[in-house]
Amino acid sequence: METKTTFRVTSSAMHDGERIPMRMVYDKMACTGQNRSPDVQWLGAPEGTKSYALTMFDPDAPTTVGFSHWIVYDIPGRYTSLEEGAGSSSSHPHLHGGHSGRNDYGERRYDGPCPPPGDPQHHYHLTVYAMDCPSLDLPEGVSYARFKFASRDHVLAQSELVGLYGRG
Repeated sequence: METKTTFRVTSSAMHDGERIPMRMVYDKMACTGQNRSPDVQWLGAPEGTKSYALTMFDPDAPTTVGFSHWIVYDIPGRYTSLEEGAGSSSSHPHLHGGHSGRNDYGERRYDGPCPPPGDPQHHYHLTVYAMDCPSLDLPEGVSYARFKFASRDHVLAQSELVGLYGRG
């Protein structure tokens, strides 16, 4: 697998090791954000990349298995970005034909951070995967676990940003 130095993910809204902006935070369950997905750009994909996938995952959630916030797969290889808000709707008009998995809120869209009050800051891993196939042949709405299982032999490279968020 390629290293982060050759395949990179960036965002003007979410920065590695920094607090996630309120506009990206969930807007229910006593969280008061705007629930907008961050803009995401990626570059330096290896030769043979035919599609991309993207996930946002919180391994710190008190569930024993983490918590998925966003799953997108089968983004055609000719695209190298998603604009802010592209994943905020379950109608997917701005995912360039990519498919949405079902996050752990039960929705087929981006849903932002909303950790329990009093928890230490959680780490939100926004990961982009360069894939060796044009499609994983998965239906809309697959779980994070099913996506990870289906993609495991198709990832040519991956890169991530880790944002932080806590409610104190």
